[in-house]
Parts: sequence; structure tokens; C-alpha cells
Amino acid sequence: MRIALAQVISSSDPSSNLDLVRDYAGRAKAAGAELVVLPEAAMCAFGNPLGSVAEPLDGPWASTVRQIAADLGITIVAGMFTPGSGGRVRNTLLVTGPGTETSYDKIHLFDAFGFAESDAVDGGDAPVTFSLGGMTFGLATCYDVRFPALFTANARAGADVNIVCASWGAGPGKTEQWDLLVRARALDSTTYVLACGQGDPASLGRPLEGTAPTGVGHSAVVSPLGEELAALGEAPGLAVLDLDPELVAQVRERLPVLANAKDFAAA
Repeated sequence: MRIALAQVISSSDPSSNLDLVRDYAGRAKAAGAELVVLPEAAMCAFGNPLGSVAEPLDGPWASTVRQIAADLGITIVAGMFTPGSGGRVRNTLLVTGPGTETSYDKIHLFDAFGFAESDAVDGGDAPVTFSLGGMTFGLATCYDVRFPALFTANARAGADVNIVCASWGAGPGKTEQWDLLVRARALDSTTYVLACGQGDPASLGRPLEGTAPTGVGHSAVVSPLGEELAALGEAPGLAVLDLDPELVAQVRERLPVLANAKDFAAA
């Protein structure tokens, strides 16, 4: 199955960001991909008021992404913001395409490194998987990548692939942590990991302003054995790769960490 990672740099304007979705989805389709993954906050970059752009899953922004996917005959994963509780929003991944429609709300909120995502975002509470092209995909968003249990839960629910969409915050050692974490999660769950992040605004000559996590790039496709199969740098770009479901089965036969794992949960 051919997939694509679209490493983009979204702006504060949801309408112009739809142009990015349309452009990269079209390029992915032209390259033969059945699935294209865009990053967290594809709808609107962090550092902007999120409440004013949040829309329900049947609102104009998501409906336009849905139409793009239908017109092209490709499944799209893209980060957006939907209304939450208490005046907050939800950090949502929209998944839409021919015969596929679901969404995931980010579970682990980024209350770390001096940033408090929970001030503005209402967390989700359930893992989500979906099937496409004979493979099953689990979903995760940014800070979720630091929590192995979500990835193994997706694998136990049948996932061959875990998708991580991010707008990773910059800082000392942060890019190295991202690279390490996405490879570790592949090994934990013996799944492919499709790690798609926002590109680094500095790659387009935009200086970093404030503390909002606006992206460092380094999107990657990682094998179930933690091998980096494709990778991007800091700038926007598209990575296209074929996934082999048989590889997941072969790795799990040779390295049955899911089967061998012990449950240390308190009785």
C-alpha cells in the first residue's frame, strides 16, 4: 500500500491551509498514494486563537477536506480543531476518504516545557483505529508519542501502522527526542510509524516568535523494527513510500513483544 507524508507549514488562515491540503493531496495522488497524512494543526497553526477557528466535523473546513478526498479518490488525515467543553477546543485528527470516515481527539495534552495545552484544549479519552487497503491504522497526536501504551493499545486492536501527527515544539534536544521517540514507538508496538510533523518555519525564513509549538520538521516513516525508511528535513515536502503488511506479520513472529508482554497493572 502506498502512503504519503505531507510535511507542511500551516498559517493562521484556515482557508489558505485548505489550499495546502488540496495541493499536497493532489501530489500524493499523482504519486499513486492511497493515503496522505498531514500534520497536527493543519487547519490553523498554533500561536493563534483556536476558539475562533474551531468547527464541528460537519463544518465548512472538514467538509471541504472531505470533498477534496472524494474528488481525488484518496484518504486524508489532517489535524484540525473542533469545539470542546468549557470554552476549550479539541485537538482532532480528521480521517476522510472513499469508504473511510473517523476522527481522533488527542488524549495526552502537552502540559510540559512551560506550555499548558490543557488551558485551551479539552482532551480525548479513547484510542481510534481505522482500516484501509487491507491494513489497520492507529492514530496519535504529538505529545501522545511519549506514551507507549497508546501505541501498543492500537496494535492490540489490530493496527499494523501507527500514525503520529505533530506540531513539535522547538528547543534544545527536541528534534533528537522526536527522532528517538518515533523509532521507539515502532519497536514497542511492532508497527510501522508514520510520523508527520509541521515543517520548521525558519526553513522559510520565518523567525520563531513566542512559545507556541510551530514545528521542527523531520517527518519520517519507520519500520516495525525501528528502521527509518523515509525522512524529510526541516522544509516542507512530500515523502511517498510503499508499506508491506507482510513485514509486520514477519516481525511479530520473530520479535513477539506484544505476545510476551506482562501486565503489571494493579489488581
